[in-house]
Amino acid sequence: MSMDVIDFEIYGDDMQFVEIELDPNEAAVGEAGSMMYMEDHIRMDTIFGDGSAQQSGVFGKLLGAGKRLLTGESLFTTVFINEGNQKRKVAFAASYPGKIIPVHLLELGGMLYAQKDSFLCAAKGVSLGIAFQKKLGAGLFGGEGFVMQKLEGDGYVFIHAGGTLLERQLAPGEKIRVDTGCVVAYQPTVDMDIQFVGGVKSALFGGEGLFFATLTGPGHVWLQSLPLSRLADRIVASAPSLGGKQQGEGSVLGGMGTGRS
Repeated sequence: MSMDVIDFEIYGDDMQFVEIELDPNEAAVGEAGSMMYMEDHIRMDTIFGDGSAQQSGVFGKLLGAGKRLLTGESLFTTVFINEGNQKRKVAFAASYPGKIIPVHLLELGGMLYAQKDSFLCAAKGVSLGIAFQKKLGAGLFGGEGFVMQKLEGDGYVFIHAGGTLLERQLAPGEKIRVDTGCVVAYQPTVDMDIQFVGGVKSALFGGEGLFFATLTGPGHVWLQSLPLSRLADRIVASAPSLGGKQQGEGSVLGGMGTGRS
């Protein structure tokens, strides 16, 4: 199924949103909860799966929803359809600081592998599948690394990288070792493996764990400096109501400055 051809513009610096302009009868699909605003005459539908199997019957819809469930995402996505006779706009925003990356799938051969929580929105027709790693170690020890989203289509998809974005074009045989959570996306020509690094001492005291993702070229890779899981861990660790330790940042009074006894 061909994807709708959409025009877009990305606004902001570290807290970005993407504004998509839809022609009459064009549609975009977004991750649940990612919509920022939409103009009049745009109809919003919540659907099973990713919207690419709308004409394949109940089984196709359930299969699409099941693929999303395996990647840890919601069973549902939201489709935004321009039912007016003029161009209308809909905007999508990420839920934490970072960069929105527009990727034209046709220019990458029609496919991209992405971290399971990085997909933001796309032109309707994109297929959100799953990509299993070849090595079992990726599933047992790689954390975020075993099941990746497989994005397929011939138009634009928008993925989100937390913190600062780094793009690397790997030459054939060139390797880079990355924290598993810092991998945002990569071309299918890139081989991803999970390898043991360091010793027990670095695992216990270094804070970096025992396993890294090793990406081997050729192909393009996108990396992020602030994975959502890392941000969430720091927030929980600093939240007294969740059992974390209060640090008293920014106040010489420490806990006395918060109004708590």
